[in-house]
Amino acid sequence: MLDSWTDDQLLAALGAAIRARQAVPDALVEVGKGAYAWHRIDAELAQLTYDSMTDLTAAVRSETASIRALTLTSPHLSMELEVSEDCLLGQVIPPRAGTLEAQTGAGASTETTVDEIGCFAVDPTPASPFRLRFRAADGTDVLTGWITL
Repeated sequence: MLDSWTDDQLLAALGAAIRARQAVPDALVEVGKGAYAWHRIDAELAQLTYDSMTDLTAAVRSETASIRALTLTSPHLSMELEVSEDCLLGQVIPPRAGTLEAQTGAGASTETTVDEIGCFAVDPTPASPFRLRFRAADGTDVLTGWITL
């Protein structure tokens, strides 16, 4: 910014910047946000390895389970999750203490403590889609893919 700009010149420059932003397609903005989300790629990625909703062996039961079970696995740990209408209960295996952050697609974030036996609760259940990031004092940093319930 030039020191000699008048208020009118500054407002005109700001207006041009706003118009330039509006000219960028929404899809390109989303791609940019997605790329920025990977600015800290230090985290291991955990992928979904089990979902009780798609388990064909569970389909032979006479009743549908009221709790959905998910397993997410990375090279160094797994997260066992039980999803109910009210909350998300889970355990990190092998057990270790740390923090768990639940991030929603809308940008909301909730952090909770993981105790020394690896157990945690996220209350209320995050809005779909969401992902989880677990961090431990030993440097473990694991990020799940997006989970849609």
